[in-house]
Amino acid sequence: MTSAFDPAYGEAWNQGQCLGILSLPDTWLTFAQVEEVAVGFALNRFLVEEAELLLLAVAPEQRRQGVARALIERTAADAERRGARRLLLEVRADNEAIDLYRQAQFAEIGRRRDYYRGPSGLRDAITLARPLG
Repeated sequence: MTSAFDPAYGEAWNQGQCLGILSLPDTWLTFAQVEEVAVGFALNRFLVEEAELLLLAVAPEQRRQGVARALIERTAADAERRGARRLLLEVRADNEAIDLYRQAQFAEIGRRRDYYRGPSGLRDAITLARPLG
């Protein structure tokens, strides 16, 4: 968690937040491993006909090697098995992962102005959705 998120934006969750969400029904965590070492994770939840990718994290040394894409595809498959018709996520507008999400068939459906605070000011949050099924 701590190595995957830039501390300047405060996007990493603390242990209490993670334990709290994982105690809720229909919330699941998927790990990516390389040679039995965890290199990434996806934290997700399902509600009615939608699933949300809450956090996607990959160790910096494992980025651009397909780990994040594999976690997205696994999350989409798991969400569809649970009955979700679409997968949602929210991302900082200047996050380089937006290109990955667009390649993974996500499209912008909303925007929250000045939602994230960073070292040089406020940033919008973009809500993305991917149809399932």
